[in-house]
Amino acid sequence: MKTKTQKIVLAALFAALACIATLVIKIPSPLKGYINLGDCIVLLAGWLLFRGYGFMAAGLGSALADLILGYAVYAPVTFVVKGTMALAASLGSGKGLVSKLVSGVAAELVMILGYYVFEGFMYGFGPAAINIPANAVQGVAGLVIGIILVKIFEKHIK
Repeated sequence: MKTKTQKIVLAALFAALACIATLVIKIPSPLKGYINLGDCIVLLAGWLLFRGYGFMAAGLGSALADLILGYAVYAPVTFVVKGTMALAASLGSGKGLVSKLVSGVAAELVMILGYYVFEGFMYGFGPAAINIPANAVQGVAGLVIGIILVKIFEKHIK
């Protein structure tokens, strides 16, 4: 069992990793958003951290990247969406590969739906649908890389 200090330090580390992974590759999407690799760390935060800590790490790290990159309008939504993704992923924590795949897919669906709804209110639901494929590509990449990384990390975190 980790102490409270260890949990906070791990959450801060994952927040920093989520921010950096989001900043490293940034491909613009059709409606002013961008595709990135942050989802793999968001999933890891859900799978490896305690629920509330995973939520905060994923939400804060991803929202900070939005602020740094000039997407401040997305930051509050990103905080909620990425935090909720980590919560969805946490349902597969400590379990086998199939459980991680299922919880990871659920988490990525949270992301796709969350941004669709947000962009639907911003730009209209018809135009917002254009970002669904880009978000799905990001989700698949995040899930594949996350599954690879979780095997490395889980030996050292738990």
